Amino acid sequence: MPLDHAIQCVHDPLLVILSYVVSVLGSFTALQLAIAIPGATGAARWRAVTAAGIAMGGGAIWAMHFIAMLACRMNVEVTYDLPLTLGSAVVAVVSCMAGLAIAGTGVFNWGKLILGGVLMGLGVTGMHYAGMAAMLMPADTVYNSTLVVASAAIAVVASIVALWLAFNLRGWGQMLGSALVMGVAVCGMHYTGMLAASFVPDKNAAAAGGVSGGYLGIGIFVVTTALLAAVLTISLLRQRQRAMVRI
Repeated sequence: MPLDHAIQCVHDPLLVILSYVVSVLGSFTALQLAIAIPGATGAARWRAVTAAGIAMGGGAIWAMHFIAMLACRMNVEVTYDLPLTLGSAVVAVVSCMAGLAIAGTGVFNWGKLILGGVLMGLGVTGMHYAGMAAMLMPADTVYNSTLVVASAAIAVVASIVALWLAFNLRGWGQMLGSALVMGVAVCGMHYTGMLAASFVPDKNAAAAGGVSGGYLGIGIFVVTTALLAAVLTISLLRQRQRAMVRI
């Protein structure tokens, strides 16, 4: 069936807003956690990398992505393959951990920043399209290759910027402003990727067997926000305690 008969995706404005909010909160939390990476060694360093990677990959990127996927309303049943969906989350977290570990090792320089950013950006791109592949519906997904490349480029640039910010910013004001910008960049990558996709009806394609639910997007937002807020609170309390000890 030609693309002019493609199924239309109409985004739920509430979930679009929530996807941006969770991306900003995840970015801010990751920036706060990344402060500890350069000065840490051994197990402490890997704990810092893991925590920041989960906040960035799991909160700022994957949760934003999945909430935004659920925001896409179509006039056909859509569910999500659970193993692929969870696998896409793992890809996001691991790629962010790799980028943070590379850029935060030793003396900060542009070579490590770009290498870490490219790996992280490609991982984020892989996460997005794995998440798209997890869609189970009576339709086939056809991609515009130019927009796919554009979404990958946005992911790489956003990742490089995120890593630079993680190791060069201090102070609440700077981090909040940076998190707001990162939220725009992450959402820009996602919605460019969605714009690249056309959904062509296919009666033979599977539509059932995955996870779905009318309130799933809001549920993911509430759970992710609560976890990020708890982690951010603990991180800030520990930073304050360390500051008081030094005094």
